[in-house]
Amino acid sequence: MTVSGIMRRVLYALVPAIVASIYQFGWGLLWNLLLATVTALTAEAVFLKIRQRPVIETLFDFSAVVTAVLLAFALPPYAPWWLVCLASLIAIVVAKQIYGGLGQNPFNPAMVAYAMMLISFPLAMSRWPKPLLLQSVKLNLSQSYHLVFDANPSNLPLDFVSTASPLETWRVQRGVTGDLTSLFHQPLFGHFGYAGGEWVAIAIALGGLWLLWQRIITWHIPFSLIVMVIVTAGGFYLFDPAKQFFPLSHLFLGATALGAFFIATDPVTAPASPRAQLVYGGSIGALIVLIRVWGGFPDGVAFSVLIMNMFAPLLDKLLRPRVFGTGKASL
Repeated sequence: MTVSGIMRRVLYALVPAIVASIYQFGWGLLWNLLLATVTALTAEAVFLKIRQRPVIETLFDFSAVVTAVLLAFALPPYAPWWLVCLASLIAIVVAKQIYGGLGQNPFNPAMVAYAMMLISFPLAMSRWPKPLLLQSVKLNLSQSYHLVFDANPSNLPLDFVSTASPLETWRVQRGVTGDLTSLFHQPLFGHFGYAGGEWVAIAIALGGLWLLWQRIITWHIPFSLIVMVIVTAGGFYLFDPAKQFFPLSHLFLGATALGAFFIATDPVTAPASPRAQLVYGGSIGALIVLIRVWGGFPDGVAFSVLIMNMFAPLLDKLLRPRVFGTGKASL
């Protein structure tokens, strides 16, 4: 199977999640996708030209498009246009091409860009759209365009459209009242997580299961990541249930589903051997919960993936399969 064939299947697997996100939260993701993809392809073409590498052949491996789409999902819908373009530029140039292109980058490009945006522009990265059912003003495509490209649209009340992310709300609530029993009674939360976001997480998981069926990814990283998220969150929940989410809720909050099936499974930055993948995925799952509970940022998927990217070569070395047939035969 070619690189372009693998990347196309990853894009196909994300289609249900794209549809679910636009249906639940409006047109914001569409603008993220367009801005990130155009910027990524342009940046890659320019950089390849500077490096005197084949441009058309590389662009049509679709790796830049996959990076752009994953980044578009990670960034808040209705984020300012310049933030999306800057993030996509960083992902392609700083995190990918500067290391030599596809297959040479040690860190996941989309997560590098997301982490840099989160550290540099925390306010813009903390506003997420309310579900359409809770929006006082439901934006059409034209109005969403003005919200993205006009920093202060005079006729669009931003507070009616966006709010703090559920994980940010949880973090603030823990610090103010220390009691989360009333949190899920708020309209912003559904049965397990963010209202509307639960369906997007399910759509992402369905796409990931299709990738497993297509043998694009293996089960080791998603399985170990999800299990360790539940186990680690379960430990915190048993210790102090008044301040912690129910363990299964962590699977429907933030970017857990996207991280388990599409980000942590990146073949370039993840280990190759099965045992190493189990340790790698499990470590990411535990770190996600630890950062959510103790960290200064609400979600920990990006930082967990980047931390474990550093250890991927070491895990492959320590947990490589036993090689048979290389020793001297004994008489």
